[in-house]
Amino acid sequence: MKKYLLLWIFCFTSFCQASTNEWKGVPLPQFNLKNQSGETKTNSDFLKHWLVVYFYPKDKTPGCTVEAQKFVDDYPIYQKLNVEIIGVSYDDVESHKEFADLYNMPFSLLADTDKKFSKAMKVDKLLPWPHASRQTFIVNPEGIIVEHISEVSPETHSKQLLESLKKRHKE
Repeated sequence: MKKYLLLWIFCFTSFCQASTNEWKGVPLPQFNLKNQSGETKTNSDFLKHWLVVYFYPKDKTPGCTVEAQKFVDDYPIYQKLNVEIIGVSYDDVESHKEFADLYNMPFSLLADTDKKFSKAMKVDKLLPWPHASRQTFIVNPEGIIVEHISEVSPETHSKQLLESLKKRHKE
């Protein structure tokens, strides 16, 4: 029994590592989505900037609110590093507008209501309800994914991303 448990743990951790690295060096899939202001945003709007693309389950829920607030608090640091942030969920433009206005979000929240972008990024989940799972991608100024974070803690995620981005700026 222990042998099978150890094998399962090894396979699971290997799978998690593989899923984290499968995106490295891959161009960010094309998207064409409206933000909370009703403006259509595409990949080309973010070229020449580093980009944090964070997927989250639902506007105005506890974990999603904490994560967004941390990004808001740290936004001036992201700006100094030439980093844009976009949040993506299945919520519609109106829901995003309420959420962004409530917490003074200076970055775009994209409405992936048809779920195409989330499916392309392999973050779509069906249970317990259809939603984008909490995952983040760092994209370089050429539009190439350089890091995928599949394990996200809303409380510490922004600081984790800033550390990674500062290291990348030094390279």
